Amino acid sequence: MKDLTGKVVVITGGGRGIGAAAAKLIAGVGAIVAICDLDEATVKQTGEALGVFARVVDVTDRAAFKRFLDEVEAELGPIDVLVNNAGIMPLNRIEDETDRATHDIIGLNLMAVIYATKEMVTRMKARGTGGQIVNVSSAAGRIPIAGASTYVASKHGVSGFSNSLHIEFKADRTPIAISVVHPAMVHTELAAGFKANKGPAKPVTPEAVAEGILSAIRKPRPNIYVPKSLGTSVRTGGLIPRRTGEWLNKVLGGERAALDALDDPDRKTYEARAARSTPAADKEFHE
Repeated sequence: MKDLTGKVVVITGGGRGIGAAAAKLIAGVGAIVAICDLDEATVKQTGEALGVFARVVDVTDRAAFKRFLDEVEAELGPIDVLVNNAGIMPLNRIEDETDRATHDIIGLNLMAVIYATKEMVTRMKARGTGGQIVNVSSAAGRIPIAGASTYVASKHGVSGFSNSLHIEFKADRTPIAISVVHPAMVHTELAAGFKANKGPAKPVTPEAVAEGILSAIRKPRPNIYVPKSLGTSVRTGGLIPRRTGEWLNKVLGGERAALDALDDPDRKTYEARAARSTPAADKEFHE
């Protein structure tokens, strides 16, 4: 989809960070953008600043998300592209992670992506015009991270889900393109407390990830890495012996990156906000 002029693009988690940067970039090339976010203040501010359709939505609430899509289509027209970007990254040693936190991470990062994709595919197939879905994963969708095991599991899930659908759509000749974007650590609140390491994939900006998302829309392909060198590192890492890879990770500072961020004051501020990000999932957990 090289020309996005007049195309309707929905972005979840669009109030800040990657989502807001993607909304700005994609609206700037002529698309009609709709964003949603749970944070009322940020989604309203971003919507007004960019002049885009904006609503407060908990994407873990399937009924609420369906109503949001209905409203978008009633106001803006059929949705051409869905960008599943909303996510959280709580850190903890596994024995210290509460069951609620585990439920919330999987609920927002993986289940919400699966349900949103199912809903969008159903709509796209029903109208027979096809479309595109871009799911934002992470480098963690390809590599392990100590201190973030459940987050890593959720992002591996997004990657595997998206790549499997790519094959499914190809086998069925379904005119829906699906891509997964794998960013390195991003300069947002999500990265609070992390120190720079010596690895080849340096932290990137939300704007760089937004460029990756736009690239995926304009030239659909299964996997997009931001930066591109991350893809080379992931592919190379799969060819070297496990012990060598673990040694390199330790030498480059990656082994303890998340573990050392656990007690950082800035990290605690982010973790508190992340804990409020899934009210529908929380309700389901307590029931």
